Amino acid sequence: MHLYTIAGLSVGSDVALPSLNAAGAVPRRPDVRIRRAAVPRALDGAEALGPNWQIAGRRFLLRVPNIARFLLTDGREIAFEAEPGVDAPDISIFLLGTAFGILLHQRRQIVLHASAVRVNGKAVLFCGPSGAGKSTLAAALAQRGYPVMTDDFCAVTVTQASIPMVHPGGRQLKLWAHTIERLQLKGRSGARVRSRSEKFYVDPGLTQADALPLGALYALRQTQLPQAGAIERPSAAEAAPILRRVAYRPRLVSRMGQRVDYFHAATAVANHAGIFYLSRAPDFAAMPRLIAQLERHWRDIGVAEQAA
Repeated sequence: MHLYTIAGLSVGSDVALPSLNAAGAVPRRPDVRIRRAAVPRALDGAEALGPNWQIAGRRFLLRVPNIARFLLTDGREIAFEAEPGVDAPDISIFLLGTAFGILLHQRRQIVLHASAVRVNGKAVLFCGPSGAGKSTLAAALAQRGYPVMTDDFCAVTVTQASIPMVHPGGRQLKLWAHTIERLQLKGRSGARVRSRSEKFYVDPGLTQADALPLGALYALRQTQLPQAGAIERPSAAEAAPILRRVAYRPRLVSRMGQRVDYFHAATAVANHAGIFYLSRAPDFAAMPRLIAQLERHWRDIGVAEQAA
């Protein structure tokens, strides 16, 4: 069995997952088990249906056409059955992305489409859909000395004291070839994310291994100069809708009965940390100015220490 840590959970897998760092300690019973097994094409007694998924009680069936079928059970197990001839990297990307994100929803965690870095003992999240620039921004901040906590999705739990805690993902960054070149990260580039893809796994260098309180959450919005770097704080009434929009697979929040969970989490995030809009230009030349604006904002809101 291969042992990993993902989103603060110990994971035992029948198959190697090269985009993850192997866990040090080996628990007798990991929190989550990933195994290769026969997976049904449909669930008996399905209560909810989508174009490629079904829910029946504590079971969730996910079908990725021409890749594999995944059966998630009780937030504790992912069984998968690959289609003939499918390469291992193509299965791994869905195991560690969509399937594991849904499994975290089964565990009633808040799962956000986000990358995160550590800033002065707190977690700072950058949220948005695919292509918003989450991984690129996290990679650029890592080069500035801010350890990466997670990439692509982020698990958040709220303590009894209403403090939102961010759990490290344990995964490498996924970056396009042109981003790797512009950020001068070729020496850290590894395997392709998918066969024939120009996106690669990249060792982030500095990483954060323990959960941290949330310091700030930024919902990314693409724009053109001169608006790049603009940071706005939405009204309190917008906090819950924003958090649902940046959820990992947001349509499943209602389907899996988590609307109330996300409402309470949004209140905790808004009160304890802060939810902001961050306008980002899709231009590498604007990255230094964007990071400088973020660092000023972190000092203004007390996430980072004020300069002497």
